[in-house]
Parts: sequence; C-alpha cells; structure tokens
Amino acid sequence: MNTWHEYLLAALLSDIGPIYWTWLRVVPYRAVSWKFGWRYGRPMESEKSKECPLHGAGAGAQSLLGRRLAGVVGSWHLYGRDDPAGPLDVWLLDGQEAAVHITTGSDWCLIVEVSEPHAGHDMGESGLITVGAMGDSTPFADHLGESVLAVREDHEPNTGRIALELSFPTGRVRCESRAGDLRLTAV
Repeated sequence: MNTWHEYLLAALLSDIGPIYWTWLRVVPYRAVSWKFGWRYGRPMESEKSKECPLHGAGAGAQSLLGRRLAGVVGSWHLYGRDDPAGPLDVWLLDGQEAAVHITTGSDWCLIVEVSEPHAGHDMGESGLITVGAMGDSTPFADHLGESVLAVREDHEPNTGRIALELSFPTGRVRCESRAGDLRLTAV
C-alpha cells in the first residue's frame, strides 16, 4: 500500500517516466541518503573523522581546561653547528606536575597525549636530541602561572587534529603542524 508521500512523489515525477518512480520506490531512503552523503539536509560526517588514522584521537583537548601552566619543556634536534629549527616536542606542565605532550605525527597530524618528557639522546652522525626547559623561547612563556580558559581544535578529514589553540587570560597560543613541523605562535 502506498503512503501519501509516495503519491506526492508519483505526481511530481509523472513527467519523468515510470522507470525513475520504480527506482525511488525500490531503494530505501537510508540507502539513497548514504549513497549521496546526505542525511537530514546536511552532509554526513564520520564520527572518527576527527581522529588521526595512524595515531588515534590522543588526549582530549578539553582536559586542558582549567589547568594552570607551571612550566614548559621542549626537545630540539641539534646537528653540527646549526641552530635548532624550533622544538620537535613540547610538554606543558601543570600545577600537579602532570605533563601534556604536544608533537607532530608522521602523517602531519598534531598529537596531544599525556606523557612525561623523555631524556635527550645521541643519534650518532645524525645529530643530538636535547630536552630541557624552554624558558623565554616559547609563546607559552608569557602565560606561565595562568590557567587555560578555552581550547579550540582544527581538524582535517584524512589527518585528524592539525592545530590546537589555547586561550589564557592574557592571550592565546596556537600549536599547529605545518608540513610535519611543530609551530608555536602567539595569537
């Protein structure tokens, strides 16, 4: 038995021909909406689209809300006499001495996880990885002792998280992955 909306569709499509009407009646609504990527008038988005396919979702950025920034530790790659080109990793230390690790992944995602700073190590002919307090060389230095008021993330469908912006009472700091490099900027 036909419902009222099937009769309405039949009236609207009567000029097109019976083949299209048969196709619409045979294919259920969910199959049509899935095939074209639309459901309820907006594009469908995978629940996992915000996760990095290689590294997973990592720590929830919302867990940073309310934490007081007590210190910042970074790691750098030193090669020969060249100056380090920015941090490879950053650890944000809060008032309870818990550390949140921010770095980039091999697929250019931004990884945020809870882990303690690792020790530096010698890579032989490839250089040296050093780990230490960042001091004034980071945009986070202006916000030491302040609490995180807001967090905003940017995502790419095939990469996951690519940027994290932390708001403090006196400004914001943006951490992002650009071509696989970790960039820290005051906003």
